This record gives sequence, C-alpha cells and structure tokens, in this order.
Amino acid sequence: MTIDFKHSQSAHCENGVTSSLLRHHGLDISEAMAFGIGSGLFFAYLPFVKYDGIPTTSFRPLPGRIFKRTAARLRIRMVRKKFRDKEASMRALDETLGRGIPVGLQVGVFHLTYFPAPYRFHFNAHNLVVYGKENGQYLISDPVMEQPESLTYDELMRVRFARGLFEPRGHMYYLRDAPGHIDVASAIIKGIRKTCRDMLTIPIPLFGVKGIRYISRKMSKWPSKLGAKRAALYLGQLIRMQEEIGTGGAGFRFIYAAFLQEAAEALNNGRLEELSQSMTECGDRWRDFAAMAGRIIKNRASEQESYPALSAILSEIADRECRIFSELKDAVL
Repeated sequence: MTIDFKHSQSAHCENGVTSSLLRHHGLDISEAMAFGIGSGLFFAYLPFVKYDGIPTTSFRPLPGRIFKRTAARLRIRMVRKKFRDKEASMRALDETLGRGIPVGLQVGVFHLTYFPAPYRFHFNAHNLVVYGKENGQYLISDPVMEQPESLTYDELMRVRFARGLFEPRGHMYYLRDAPGHIDVASAIIKGIRKTCRDMLTIPIPLFGVKGIRYISRKMSKWPSKLGAKRAALYLGQLIRMQEEIGTGGAGFRFIYAAFLQEAAEALNNGRLEELSQSMTECGDRWRDFAAMAGRIIKNRASEQESYPALSAILSEIADRECRIFSELKDAVL
C-alpha cells in the first residue's frame, strides 16, 4: 500500500507538509506561499505557560493552524481528526491510506527514531506525512529530512500520542479534494491581513509587536531579578524556541520575505517586493540577536554584548516590524 507521493525537504515542518499535500493534489503552492496564506508568522510571550519551568516564547500560531487556514482560504475541503483511542487512530490512518490519500500527522519529536539523538526533545508540534505502508513499516515524508523515512506501527502510535505541552492526541489531517481552480490572489490578501492584525492589533501586550516590546523590557532586568545562571536559562530557552523549535526568529522572517516576493508577482504589486526586502533585513536582526545571545550564554560575550544590548536589539526589531506590518496592511487595502 504505497501512494505515489513526492518527498520534498523544507525549512519548516507544517509549511512543508501543507505545500506537499497541496502539490500532491495538483496545486502548485510553495512552502513560502503556504506559510503566508496560512498566516504562519506570529509572536507570543507566555509567562504563564512553562516549558521545563521557564516561560514559553512562540514564533508561530498553534499547531495545525497553517494547514487549516491555507486550505480554508483556497476553498479546499479538508478533514482533521483527533482521537482518544490509540488503536482507533491507527485504524483511521490505515483506512485513509487505503483510499490512496496521504495523511498529515502532528507528532512528538522525542521518540522519533530516525531523528539523531541530539535533536530529540519533548516538542509535540512536529508535522510529517504518512504516504504508505509496506512490510509493517509506515512510509514517512518528514519535511526536515533529506530522504523519506519509516516507522513501525508501535513507533508511529507512540509519537502520535506523545505526552506534554500540545499533546497531539493522534491528530491527523488531509485534503478531501481539490477544486479545478483556486483564487490565489484572494487567499494571499486574506493571509496578509490576518498576519497584520495578529502582529499589530491584539490588545493583550504579550502578542505580536507588543509582545516583542514586552519581552525586551523584561529581558534587561533578568540578570538582577533572576541571577546570572537562571537568566542564562531564560535566554537559552528563548533562543531554542526561536532557532531550533519551529525556525521562528530569523527563519520565519526569511520565509515570509519569500512569500511577499511571490505575492508581489501574483498581485502585480511592487510595494510588496519592497517590503520583502525590509522583512529580510528584519530577519538579519533576529539572527544578530540570536548570535549575541549565544555568546552571552557561553560566557564569550564582549563588553558591549549584554542583556541591555539584547533588549535594545529587540526594541529595534519591534519598531521595524511595526512599520513593516503597518505598511503591508496599507499595501493590500
């Protein structure tokens, strides 16, 4: 039972799964386009949600939102299911594969046997595609891997029901069908408007640009408030969420810049091309922030590199992104 499915490596798992599933159904939607239409760029600082006892920072919406939004805005019918019963979830997967439909899954990373040991950690918002079953092995297209992989029945069931934050609960999703024509221009505009609202107008000061400013203010006080060791743990957690878990900081800005380039051509809107360049420059600043933070954590920082210096970079990033998304909102009115 093998589906003729083309494996593609991508920068981010949910974008890659979304793009791959759409392309399997004959729709040429790139990873960047799926990310932009699905409003995948976000920021949230959640001091009340602890990961290893340290506040959580997120650079993406909740798991599954990118796929759901992209399908909805392209007016494609989709199916999403979660389960209480593990065996029932595997029967549903087998039945769907038997109908020749590749299936997206949300899984935990820690028990993915094909992941190198240093990359296994308790993170339950990873996404992959199952596209068949041979000799008791499920065929896996994991967007972050170079080649297709495989998992046994027990291995796959285990990662589908990983415990902890964002428990997958057997979450599976797939496209029911694809229309002969899709209105990409309309979907692009809806995706941009949603991203602008999320980054600019959520009133709670923990989200979007306000959230970046909030953590910027807090960060400068971490050493005096938490002590050097715990401040380094807080900073390390932030960088881990930014650059390892979800590609969120610089990586998402570069993907969004690529989306704006494609959107500029699709909408014949030169202003989006200019904002793409601005977003790339913003991604460079997120990269500068991560590099400086890494040196501080490892006690290799220069005299000029400090928590207040990091705070200043985040404040600059917040100002840049406020300007970019304000101008982007006006560009698609």
